[in-house]
Amino acid sequence: MVVLGGRVAWACSVLLLLQLAGASHVVYETHLLEAEAAAADVPPSILDPELSTGYHFRPIKNWINVHAAPMFYKGWYHFFYQYNPKGAVWGNIVWAHSVSRDLINWVALETAIQPSIKSDKYGCWSGSATILRDGTPAIMYTGIDRGDINYEVQNIAFPKNKSDPLLREWVKPKSNPIIVPEGGINATQFRDPTTAWYADGHWRLLIGALSGASRGVAYVYRSRDFMRWTRVRKPLHSAPTGMWECPDLYPVTVDGRQNGLDTSVTSSPKVKHVLKNSLDLRRYDYYTVGTYDRKTERYVPDNPAGDEHHLRYDYGNFYASKTFYDPVKRRRILWGWANESDTAVDDVAKGWAGIQAIPRKVWLDPSGRQLMQWPVEELEALRAKKPVSLKDRVVKRGEHVEVTGLRSSQADVEVSFEVPSLEGAEALDPALANDAQKLCSVRGADVEGGVGPFGLWVLASSKLEEKTAVFFRVFKAARNINSTKPVVLMCSDPTTSSLNPNLYKPTFAGFVDTDIAKGKISLRSLIDRSVIESFGAGGRTCILSRVYPTLALGKNAHLHVFNNGKADIKVSQLTAWEMKKPALMNGA
Repeated sequence: MVVLGGRVAWACSVLLLLQLAGASHVVYETHLLEAEAAAADVPPSILDPELSTGYHFRPIKNWINVHAAPMFYKGWYHFFYQYNPKGAVWGNIVWAHSVSRDLINWVALETAIQPSIKSDKYGCWSGSATILRDGTPAIMYTGIDRGDINYEVQNIAFPKNKSDPLLREWVKPKSNPIIVPEGGINATQFRDPTTAWYADGHWRLLIGALSGASRGVAYVYRSRDFMRWTRVRKPLHSAPTGMWECPDLYPVTVDGRQNGLDTSVTSSPKVKHVLKNSLDLRRYDYYTVGTYDRKTERYVPDNPAGDEHHLRYDYGNFYASKTFYDPVKRRRILWGWANESDTAVDDVAKGWAGIQAIPRKVWLDPSGRQLMQWPVEELEALRAKKPVSLKDRVVKRGEHVEVTGLRSSQADVEVSFEVPSLEGAEALDPALANDAQKLCSVRGADVEGGVGPFGLWVLASSKLEEKTAVFFRVFKAARNINSTKPVVLMCSDPTTSSLNPNLYKPTFAGFVDTDIAKGKISLRSLIDRSVIESFGAGGRTCILSRVYPTLALGKNAHLHVFNNGKADIKVSQLTAWEMKKPALMNGA
């Protein structure tokens, strides 16, 4: 366990005062964890200060991949995640466990789940947490019980002491495994049980699977006691998209409010459902909005073409996500994993691999067509007190304006653009009207357009040899789409992000469902050394990129507003905050 910035004496003195004063168990536990974290001994070389993230969650060393089971319990946010305690590459996977009061400051606890029984002897893979009706947390996870093939079964674990708010120890009943791949199911493609929901005397959960050669499937299992499960004859939903990993099904309100709903809320005319799947073939997370019928145990997307023309949580480096319901702030929170884009050799050298995106609040857009996403409000506590700003600044054709006065290698930037005229917008090639990624790759940040590209250059070197562009570009509507609205492309272009030639530097892009005819659009970018996480038009389109500059590091990183379009662009308001490090950051 690690604290960034040692405070051993402070933590220990506070702990002693709390003991003498008879402080509450919860406060006692908070400062006990701080003391433990501060006392940890971390080799300085592991910290990798130039590229290691400061406020995005990751272990201090070694490999992290998908989330396992986020939840809120007795005043603490719990985050379980797949972790290799022995190195910075995939393997030896266990469930690491960290806790937080605010989703920003984290401390690692003991490993929660590791191979210890026959049905998980060869691996403890992903799963989910559910709070049972009596308040007991339960973890369902995929175990590998054969060494010759990845034979996947589903196991359960319960806290050894459910009165412990930190849930430090977990036990596995002798009845494991409790779900096995029967009835012709492909046993090597059968994993990742979801958070369960309760209705009509039954618990339900989903398990992702592959049917035949290419059909992704979400199977429904039902139980009265959470121990004996029966598969529903027909799957909840399926599509010819390849294996469905890490499925997630949850309710959202249709009245435009941002409140989240408990997973067991299923019957209301004001509720829709979101079905999300991580597609193993494409390595992206896709979702649809639709209707779940608990009587037939079927899900129907609102858009019949939704399974083929997917919506995505994030159009960048973001995979294997999981949501959970926060009962205190009545919100649904989304976690997502971003792997590295450098080489495995680089990962071993720096001693760590993988990060988590900033937790995001998610809700249904009032249009009902898509989700909205925004970083949790707690992140704003890390903003420096005195931001820098630009106001009513016109950026002309080919111009760029540097934003000075802050250390921009770790920053939170919010900018509102005004587009005075759309008359010069380029015509959209009909062949690319449904392929934002390809459109961005051929019409990148350095290719002059009519209206745009305009946006931010982040992690830029002093002479701009290195820079990552996050930008918008506006096109006239294509003839083959059923809309007369201008088309807005949002893109993250890291092709010039680093002088290191051994990096994977793909462009990422998505279309933005917004009415740019009103002349305004916003962008927020979270910059954290080797990650740029951006939110367009209030969270309608999100893109996370991993970048590894060699020059634009620390105090040598610069921030610019740029415009490579023929039309002038106005920055009506830009506010940028330097981001502080959390007082406590996870270590495993």
